[in-house]
Amino acid sequence: MSMDLNFWKYKEGVVHDNNKIYELACCDGQGVEELECLPIDEIFEKIASVFSDWTALDKNHYEKEGRGAFEIFTTSQIVRFDCYGMQEADMNSLMDILIDFGCPLYDPQISTRFDSWTDR
Repeated sequence: MSMDLNFWKYKEGVVHDNNKIYELACCDGQGVEELECLPIDEIFEKIASVFSDWTALDKNHYEKEGRGAFEIFTTSQIVRFDCYGMQEADMNSLMDILIDFGCPLYDPQISTRFDSWTDR
C-alpha cells in the first residue's frame, strides 16, 4: 500500500486553505505566498540520522528490506513523503521529524491536517 505524507508551515495571520496548499505546493511544486520557507537541509540531515539503518539510494530515496521504502519531494516550503509498504511506526518517525520543525501532517487520503497543536 502506498501513502503520501505532506508537511508545511503557514505564515502567521494567513487563512489556512489546506486543499489549495496540497494541490499547488505538494502536488505541483509551486511556491505559495501563505507558507514559510523550511530549513530543508536540516530536515534532510535529520531524516538521514533517524533512518541511518535504511539504504539511502540517494538523499531522496530510502528503502529497507521488509520495511518498505519512501521517496522525498521538497520545495523550499513543503516536504512530501511518498511511502510504499511502510510500517506505521516508520511513518510515525517521519511525522515526528517534521513536527520538530513545526510542520503538522496533512493527510490527503482523508483531507485532514493534524494541526490542533499549532496556533492556527
